[in-house]
Amino acid sequence: MTAFIIFLVIVAFLAWRMLPAKGIKAISTEELATIINDRGKIFIDVRTPSEYKGRHIQQFKNMPLGTDFSKLPRDGDIFVICQSGMRSARACKQMKKLGYDNITNIRGGMNAWKG
Repeated sequence: MTAFIIFLVIVAFLAWRMLPAKGIKAISTEELATIINDRGKIFIDVRTPSEYKGRHIQQFKNMPLGTDFSKLPRDGDIFVICQSGMRSARACKQMKKLGYDNITNIRGGMNAWKG
């Protein structure tokens, strides 16, 4: 019974961590595919340089988690991706704290990208 309760707590914690922060949108990689060629949008990949070098989406600029995001333009829609969606969610929260409004996390990250 104790193990079951611990399991439920862990599952609840992980589910809570995956929820987008207030004011941050989330889209699927299928939705991303429909807007990927929109030059008016800003695409950021927060994975490490070696992960980015191994496989990336051409339109995404590599800005690893921990980069100074305050240098990004404030007037555009920013789309953030990582490997699974966890680091990009953290990056989105950091950007939100910096005052950015139009931030979108890519759910599932590169693991879900079929392009």
